[in-house]
Amino acid sequence: MGLVLDSTVVIDAERRGDTVTQLLRQVVAATGDQQAVLSSIGLTELVHGIYRARTPQMRSRRESFIFELISDVEVYPYTKETALLAGRLEGEQQERGVTIPFSDLLIGATALLHGYSVLTVNPRHFRLIPDLSMMQL
Repeated sequence: MGLVLDSTVVIDAERRGDTVTQLLRQVVAATGDQQAVLSSIGLTELVHGIYRARTPQMRSRRESFIFELISDVEVYPYTKETALLAGRLEGEQQERGVTIPFSDLLIGATALLHGYSVLTVNPRHFRLIPDLSMMQL
């Protein structure tokens, strides 16, 4: 089993001033020794945050944090199989009147496809994805 880190976990750690090592130790302490990965969608969200930084210092800090993180954890791509699963999940849930924010849907589909859990600070949207295992940090 493994964990797909939601961007909220990474953002919270960076905002607290944690190092990547501290973040990964916190993940292990909370969840056990599981492989932690990012989804390419989560990475997109994190890079977006770099360019929304209010100051050059904040931008530099975010960029350094994210690039150090992706040198330590694997980034799982958005694949054809992920797209097929995400499309099915979204269609089935919308048929039931449930709307899942698109990025959370894609992160969740990545986790489901690999048999991983999502580790998040904000479980609200991930709870809407059937059969998704989720852990809250």
